[in-house]
Amino acid sequence: MKREFLINIAFLLAVNLLIKPFYLFGIDRAVQNAVSPAAYGLYFALFNFTFLFQIVTDFGLQNFNNRNISQHHHMLDKYFPNLLILKGLLAVAYFVLAFIAALAAGYESAYWPLLAIIAVNQVLNSLVLFLRTNISGLGLYRLDSLMSVADRLLLILICGLLLWSPYFHGQFRIEWFVWAQTAALGFTAILAFFIVRRRLKVLRFRFNLPFLLLMLRRSAPYALSVLLMAIYNRIDGVMIERMLPDGKIEAGIYASAYRLFEAGNMIGFLFASLLLPIFSRMLKQQEDVGSLVRLSFQMIAAGALALLCCVGFYRTEVMVALYDSGSAYSGRVLFYLLASFLAVYGSYIYGTLLVANGNLRPLNYLFAASLVLNATLNYILIPGMKAEGAALATCITQFTVFVAEVALVQLKLKLPLAFETVGRLLAFALLLLAATYLGGRYLPWFWPWRLLLSLALGGLLALALRLLELRSLLQLRQEGLGS
Repeated sequence: MKREFLINIAFLLAVNLLIKPFYLFGIDRAVQNAVSPAAYGLYFALFNFTFLFQIVTDFGLQNFNNRNISQHHHMLDKYFPNLLILKGLLAVAYFVLAFIAALAAGYESAYWPLLAIIAVNQVLNSLVLFLRTNISGLGLYRLDSLMSVADRLLLILICGLLLWSPYFHGQFRIEWFVWAQTAALGFTAILAFFIVRRRLKVLRFRFNLPFLLLMLRRSAPYALSVLLMAIYNRIDGVMIERMLPDGKIEAGIYASAYRLFEAGNMIGFLFASLLLPIFSRMLKQQEDVGSLVRLSFQMIAAGALALLCCVGFYRTEVMVALYDSGSAYSGRVLFYLLASFLAVYGSYIYGTLLVANGNLRPLNYLFAASLVLNATLNYILIPGMKAEGAALATCITQFTVFVAEVALVQLKLKLPLAFETVGRLLAFALLLLAATYLGGRYLPWFWPWRLLLSLALGGLLALALRLLELRSLLQLRQEGLGS
């Protein structure tokens, strides 16, 4: 299973690292620079606001379906058409709830057209993710990897034309960006549907109310987990915009740093999307998951520490280079978000394992407590520290969740604590931080070259400290050539 994981995570990372960083820094960043900070701040706040209610259109069906199709492939013919009908009904409920909440929150009617398009995109994104759970649940990991970048590739093509074509020079509006997302997600959903359709023996849509209600009951614990996580991950942008007199501008500053957080977060999400079906299958077959947990955590933790030590050291330079509004202040916002990476990445490993093992009730208690903690910290810190306070609240909350998830895994699965791995990670962080500091102080190069050198050194240190198991990768390559 380690061989299967390493091969597929390598392919998944390669595909995503070719497309998504260019989208985030070439397209999304260009959009924010092309429109006013207030316009992008409003978009960011509305996106986070609609994201808070995305659980209604998903209702835990993604994790529920991924886990069950991974363990029972033959159930695809029964589950797929019924869950598609359920998704349609949930989408209607989502629109109703989102607009009632927007009215209660006091959003002006002038914002509603933009809010409506963003809500449509949330529904389409949820549909794409659901369709992909069927692909990955069937073990088609590499095909799912390609689907994971399809919408971003289309957005690069569409927005690239609108941003850089002389026909549209200087005319770009935030609404164009939102409509481009609609087109890209719509096409990706159609493509994913036909991929799943080819794996079905028969496709029959029948409104079976008892079965739909059963699915709702079985997916409800997953839905609660997703809801609580979405709120404590996304409420910060909404609270910044609502609580501060200059909320739109501060939300835009937070969004600029959060974009880099999302770029790094992509790696953790990819690990989780691959590990959930693999963990589910291993646990069903009563296989030992300890070695895979250790391998995946040390790989992803090394990446998190490298980002913190290297990018965090040059945080102000990075923000000034990327954004017209970049400053030392936005650099501090970025630093707190980077500091939370180790906890976020660890949660993708240990939280996914708990979901695969069906330990949703204790997870939901944890997420509920974390939501209260995050909202309280935001309420205390945002008025004085503004966007920086929201980033600090995120960091504290993420580490609280991670430590609690590790404790839950030890309680439920009795996995041995990897003290040796922790020691190697600590040595890695100290050595890389020292090297980055010395390079920044004494090398006369332009800072991007010093940053790249630090990242390259991080890779070498990870190999030297056996955080990246090169011997295993070489063995996989030899096995592949031999077969």
